[in-house]
Amino acid sequence: MIDPRIVGTWRLKSTIGRDDAGTVLAPPYGPVAMGLVVFQADGRIMAVLCDGRPALPSGEPRQFISYAGNYTFDGATLSTRVDASSDAGRVGGDQVRHVRFEGGLMVLDPPRRLYAGVMQHQELAWERVSA
Repeated sequence: MIDPRIVGTWRLKSTIGRDDAGTVLAPPYGPVAMGLVVFQADGRIMAVLCDGRPALPSGEPRQFISYAGNYTFDGATLSTRVDASSDAGRVGGDQVRHVRFEGGLMVLDPPRRLYAGVMQHQELAWERVSA
């Protein structure tokens, strides 16, 4: 049984990145992060995240990721077995996120990762668009 709190369409509301010392860094996916994630009741997920600025500074790459797969959610941990992705290195692997619900938002905490040359702890806050 899928926890019904996660089922639906969610829009990315905000992102934050911190280094190991807790210092706030430039936001993941840029200052105008955009994203949608859809969790279906049958256990499928589709996600798209990107830097939503219409133009980027010269030489700055546009951050973008999309992926889909089957997911499980136990109320605290979301695990997705990726079967399609814009990043071929994610296909066949598991994306694991800690999840909490606060203030009407769903907050995902992915594992620490290298981003913009710095090891980061990120949080992605999502607001429900539809059930």
